[in-house]
Amino acid sequence: MPFNFYAVLVSSLVTLLVGAIWYNPKVFGTIWMKETGMTEEKAQKSNMIKVFGLTIFYSLMLSFLLPVLVIHQFGALGMIGGPEFVATAKPSYAAFLADYGDAFRTFQHGALHGFMTGLFFVLPITAINSLFEQKSWKYILITSGYWMVSLTIMGAIICGWK
Repeated sequence: MPFNFYAVLVSSLVTLLVGAIWYNPKVFGTIWMKETGMTEEKAQKSNMIKVFGLTIFYSLMLSFLLPVLVIHQFGALGMIGGPEFVATAKPSYAAFLADYGDAFRTFQHGALHGFMTGLFFVLPITAINSLFEQKSWKYILITSGYWMVSLTIMGAIICGWK
């Protein structure tokens, strides 16, 4: 398997950690609340078990997708049909992995691809939805920035943890 299962689990917790910092009132929390119309009273009425539980669930979904985006060895794995066919792969596959199996498997490389995922995938989706919802550019940049930072860290963990 070209990725570490524990890295995927650990990376899924990044969204909570980054969110606690990013949306802190001393960072972007106050601006975000103003831009969304959120108030302390509204926030206190939230079912936090549901919010945090679903956040972890959706973060796990993202973490299971990220290895395909940040680890290049998935291309070679896909060429033989997936993990179940590794045992029956031709010797050239094993030789290829012996030569290039750890190529581009660094925290820096994962961070780069995580950031690019945020910039070229999350930012456009957030911006398109926000434009139709008539949200401000502050909102777009705060929300997209959060995901760019989160995906950068998640990508670094998933790609670099072998």
